[in-house]
Amino acid sequence: MVHVLVVADEEVHALESRVRDLRVDLVLAAGDLPWSYLETLASLIDAPAAFVPGNHDPSTEDGQGPQGFDNLDGRVLNIGGLRIAGLGGCVRYNEGPHQYTQREYDRRARRLLKEARKAGPVDVLLTHAPPLGLGDEPDPCHVGISALHRVLESMRPAWHLHGHIHPYGMHKPDRQLGPTTIRNVIPWHVIEIEAAPTPAVAGSGRRG
Repeated sequence: MVHVLVVADEEVHALESRVRDLRVDLVLAAGDLPWSYLETLASLIDAPAAFVPGNHDPSTEDGQGPQGFDNLDGRVLNIGGLRIAGLGGCVRYNEGPHQYTQREYDRRARRLLKEARKAGPVDVLLTHAPPLGLGDEPDPCHVGISALHRVLESMRPAWHLHGHIHPYGMHKPDRQLGPTTIRNVIPWHVIEIEAAPTPAVAGSGRRG
């Protein structure tokens, strides 16, 4: 069982005292947190870490990003004992380096699915924004991503973790889509995740 700390969008006050006693195997960040905050978090928790950018984050071109974090945007990585797919940004409502039209997300989703087919079963889908109609909001800034439905149907991860939709102190309930639990992780959650078994390779078994 992998203990995962997932953060997004809102900073937690008194960070050092809050994380000091956490037992965490992996840190995931779902976007829109200052890189300095994430770097402090990584320095306090001795565990692998990865992120996807949010719509308010600076450009990640040329390998830029918070130190100590792998960039999962558009990638599938084995990290901290789990296989994780990532897709950053949100549906375009103004200018920004991590905003895309629904059509652009369709293309990005197809590329991510191709990566996932090569990598094997995915345990977690990490995005900044939620799927369209599953935890998003009707205003133009918080519309969900339609292509994520196809991604979830194909990957069937145990968890889809996202931010972007601020709870403002209210509880945001989990949603279920097939085998996948979809959770808004703002400001942070610690989740126990069991890695999916690796499929057996044909012909690799021993014969008596």
